[in-house]
Amino acid sequence: MKRRRFSEEQIIGILKEHQAGATAADLCRKHGVSDATFYKWRSKYGGMEVSDAKKLKALEAENAKLKKLLADQMMDVSTLKEMLGKNF
Repeated sequence: MKRRRFSEEQIIGILKEHQAGATAADLCRKHGVSDATFYKWRSKYGGMEVSDAKKLKALEAENAKLKKLLADQMMDVSTLKEMLGKNF
């Protein structure tokens, strides 16, 4: 997995600087990120607090775990159906 250069807390701090009146171009230059990255952050984390970002991260991790469990169960069901079809 790719290592992230900025934590959610840092990203939200940068976005709060933008809300305080700093221009996007100045912030991108200051923190060494591209405009596209800044606007992607703004669409994902805009208006959030740090606690909201932590909740979002926890929910995304739980969602990934549940998707994996569902895929495993679907594979088990498929295997059982295949075996039952061969026996009859």
